[in-house]
Amino acid sequence: MRRILLALMVVMALAGAAQNGAGADFVSTAMAGFPAQTLRVEYNSPAKLRKLPNFQALRQRFLGPRLQQFESALAQVGIGENDIDELMIGWKPGDKEMDLYGFASGHFDKAQVASRAAAQNLTSTPIAGQQAYCLQASVAGTCVVVLENSLGAFGPLTALTELLEAHAGQAPGLNSNERFTALLAQTRKDAPIWGIALESAIGDWFRGWLSLQNSLKLDWSRVFEKVDSLIYSIDAADKVNLDIKLNCTTPEDAATLRQVLEGLKMAQQLAWQAQNAGRPNPYEAMNVSLDGKQVALQITLGYAELQLTSGVGATNK
Repeated sequence: MRRILLALMVVMALAGAAQNGAGADFVSTAMAGFPAQTLRVEYNSPAKLRKLPNFQALRQRFLGPRLQQFESALAQVGIGENDIDELMIGWKPGDKEMDLYGFASGHFDKAQVASRAAAQNLTSTPIAGQQAYCLQASVAGTCVVVLENSLGAFGPLTALTELLEAHAGQAPGLNSNERFTALLAQTRKDAPIWGIALESAIGDWFRGWLSLQNSLKLDWSRVFEKVDSLIYSIDAADKVNLDIKLNCTTPEDAATLRQVLEGLKMAQQLAWQAQNAGRPNPYEAMNVSLDGKQVALQITLGYAELQLTSGVGATNK
């Protein structure tokens, strides 16, 4: 699930209280603008993360290839990493993989972006009443729109069109989805990264975050077929803390899932010991708990272990 840096550097959210960390106006804008078909959202505060002494280690670990493309696209129109303070990313089912799109907030000027694009010989493309700069020729290529000073949107052409239509009120936005709005109240909006996933996006998220240390293969969609929703948050300070809550269909389904995750924990402990003898084993501190229909999973990683492990923390593909 290579999914986050400008997911540890630019990412998403769903409507939050300003006092809890996420800018309420920005989050509300993104929630209203995400297409109703969105199955996963993620909030990221690069402004917070850049203050950490271990930021470059986090950046190297979390920046996936698709977000690298986005970062490169922004650079072409004069927007650097340091110009982005908040980001919300959304995912919905695509032809081959999930489409990735989102909103970015920060420090950039619409007129200056237009001037830089002209200097780069980038021709604007009208999309839903906005001028987009599509930086690759294919339909799947990254397009960027500056909606107003310090507010932008990005994504492949088709997904960005749907996003801009929702943003303009021409189509339903994700804020009309009662499941998302109910789950939003349970998220930790003070964390620099947090998100929500439904249905097929749950297995897709785990496929990246807990890619396995050894040759053990799991069908993640089968493992989570009785899970209704996923809520997660990531804190990063002296260590990286991942907190996951999985809401299952029934208490029996939750008990079964807990057994699967306990077995996975044991397998990963053994694999880590074989591959990194003498190093602190992060899977020993992995905690799996059960409360009714909810299974909670907590993982804490030191930065040295984060760099070694291939199984935790590889996000934003």
